[in-house]
Amino acid sequence: MSHWIILPVVLPAMLAPLIVLGMRHDLVLQRVASVAGTLGLGAIAAHLMWRATVLGPEAYLLGNWPAPFGIVLVNDRLSALMLALAAVLALIVVLYVIGSGWDRRGRHFHALFQFQLMGVNGAFLTGDAFNLFVFFEILLIASYGLMIHAGGGARLKAGVQYVAYNLAGSTLFLFALGTIYAVTGTLNMADLAVRMAELPEGEAALARVACVLLIIVFAVKGALVPFQFWLPATYALAPGPVAALFAIMTKVGAYAVLRFGTLVYPPGSPATGDIVAQMLLPGAVLTLIAGMVGVLGARSLGRMAAYAAIGSMGTLFLAIAPFEPRASAAALYYLIHSTLAAGCLFLAVDLVTARRGDDALGPDRAPIAQGGVIGALYFAAAVAVAGMPPLSGFVGKLLVLDAVRAEPYGMWLWGAILGTSLIAIMGLGRAGSAVFWKPHGAAQPAGAHAAHAPAQPLAFVALGAGLALIVALTLLAGPVTGWLGATAAEIHTPAIYIGAVLGPAGG
Repeated sequence: MSHWIILPVVLPAMLAPLIVLGMRHDLVLQRVASVAGTLGLGAIAAHLMWRATVLGPEAYLLGNWPAPFGIVLVNDRLSALMLALAAVLALIVVLYVIGSGWDRRGRHFHALFQFQLMGVNGAFLTGDAFNLFVFFEILLIASYGLMIHAGGGARLKAGVQYVAYNLAGSTLFLFALGTIYAVTGTLNMADLAVRMAELPEGEAALARVACVLLIIVFAVKGALVPFQFWLPATYALAPGPVAALFAIMTKVGAYAVLRFGTLVYPPGSPATGDIVAQMLLPGAVLTLIAGMVGVLGARSLGRMAAYAAIGSMGTLFLAIAPFEPRASAAALYYLIHSTLAAGCLFLAVDLVTARRGDDALGPDRAPIAQGGVIGALYFAAAVAVAGMPPLSGFVGKLLVLDAVRAEPYGMWLWGAILGTSLIAIMGLGRAGSAVFWKPHGAAQPAGAHAAHAPAQPLAFVALGAGLALIVALTLLAGPVTGWLGATAAEIHTPAIYIGAVLGPAGG
């Protein structure tokens, strides 16, 4: 049993209170601790990826209580991948926060940031459904504090709506867990997989009810239509780097769907059949359309980026819905790409907003300082989000198109993906031309925000690093997709996960 597995939860859980209690009056010390902790998480995630690749799934038994009676953390390829992605995005965001000075505008940013990472990492590592709920709540608390960072009436209102909506989802989650426990007598995911496969016919109806409730909860977290209403206002009004960090939060919902849909409710399950795929597919198509149409119709850069994030979740869930290895490998590649691309787009929008004072797309706006560099960064992020060549979004969409080709409605899915990609290109191009290219009216002088805009070199470096990772993902598409193919094969072989948690007899 390797103690490395618990470190992604313990490290930020210990660092956050240390920042609050011992560093709250020293911003420089907070920054050093936050960057060091995030770098440490990246190193730990890299080591766990190596262990998962070489040694296979490993279980960590807290208190040395055997599964399914004690709390279990599980490190496999999927968990390690998500940990590494969260650490990389977090490092980009924390460097941008320091470079842009966002952590000066409110109190306890870095402590909340570390608590957020604790919740995210715990959700990816936990091996039982109840602790998934616990880490979801940690996510909710920390993200609310980050959401209202620096204050403001509109931000506070959006934060309250965000909390209320997610608390409703948490209530449904508790109902689902109660139903699952009443039917199976366990909440350990590996044990659930075994017991669901052996469930008597008479109890299948309750299992289906619990399955539907869980998918609704994960759809809320993943902003799947018709549960996406909380996301546009939340992401548009949140501080730019916070919105960029939130790009990983919707992926928690997608991760949970993929984990439960391959382990607890696999396709053809005697208890639930293909109900998960049947619920996901129409919702994914509608999410893709709603998101990209929202990009075209948005009247501010923040809302445009938020709707782009919704549209990317639609594409991701389209790839997850078939629940077969090739489609899952495509989904994982697109998940990595869309997380980095959405984060970069939010950071580029924040650079514009900081120099203009707002993010509206109205006519006759003054030019901005450093407009050429910011325009180039925005253009690269927009190309990535829209899925245009030569960046990884194009590769990811090709993989998704190939994966859904054999589905019963494959041609319709192709039409939805390609048509919404065109709409996204139009919307992102319209916004870019309005901000960086369109002639500006003489009525508004270029002096107000542009003349006093700080250089912020570290912020530009952080955004450039995120875009460089997207380029690297494109250049290394071959080996990355090979590793992801092996990851998809592992998660579609539940006996491997079950054996790691319950031992050979349980598997």
